[in-house]
Amino acid sequence: MQRMTSGFLNGMIGVIIFSGSLPATKVAVQTFDPVFLTVARAALAGILGVALLVLHKEKRPELTSLLSLVIVALGVVVGFPLLTALALQHVTSAHSIVFIGLLPLVTAIFGVVRGGERPKPAFWLFSLIGSSVVAGFAFSQGLVASPIGDGLMLAAVIVCGLGYAEGAKLSRELGGWQVISWALALSLPLMLVLTLVNWPATLANVELPAWISLAYVSLFSMLIGFVFWYRGLARGGIASVGQLQLLQPFFGLALAATLLNEAVTLSMVLVTVAVIGCVAAARRFA
Repeated sequence: MQRMTSGFLNGMIGVIIFSGSLPATKVAVQTFDPVFLTVARAALAGILGVALLVLHKEKRPELTSLLSLVIVALGVVVGFPLLTALALQHVTSAHSIVFIGLLPLVTAIFGVVRGGERPKPAFWLFSLIGSSVVAGFAFSQGLVASPIGDGLMLAAVIVCGLGYAEGAKLSRELGGWQVISWALALSLPLMLVLTLVNWPATLANVELPAWISLAYVSLFSMLIGFVFWYRGLARGGIASVGQLQLLQPFFGLALAATLLNEAVTLSMVLVTVAVIGCVAAARRFA
């Protein structure tokens, strides 16, 4: 019970940190090229990840862990950041955030496929209800859809769910911060080269909000958030703790309202309450 509680606490901290990722990315892509933003954030986080590994004198993972680390890197270091950055050129921050409500279901599916978990049928029921509530909320807001933006966000959710599940499975062996640090370290050489190749012609027009956003997605979204998130998934269960992601759209929308002046409505509050109920019920049957 204590391990489960610890898992949910760590998972919630991770979700709160991740909630700022899309609003921060939206601010950043107004100035930075999406490809440069993706590789630069991965390079900065990778340097910090390598520093952590060296500082703690971590042993290199076994070769059997290499494939899992590659999947994590492709999913959460490169895939999700790049696809969301590209999507945010076509859709609003609010629209993209709502797609995150599909992540719990995708993560749970990959938790079964890759993590060997077997949630009860009732879990899938409440997970589907929660995802449907979030999707229904998106349509009720009359958010203008872009086929390109929506396709990119859907692809981002799929690769992210795979990266979450794979990283959580590996965290049971290596530890949460070690997994994301090794994935970042594995990606670092290529990310450094691509950062230099995609370096902007000038940085003179980059204002403070863009720099702050780049710092946030590099430090918090790419590293610190995963320390808590992978620890939470490993301790509390991929499918169970993964349901906390149903709350991420609403944390994100609240931040978007604060940072981007988007409205917070009564329906948002009501849907949040309904989603919390689905999270609690899904946790019980996971």
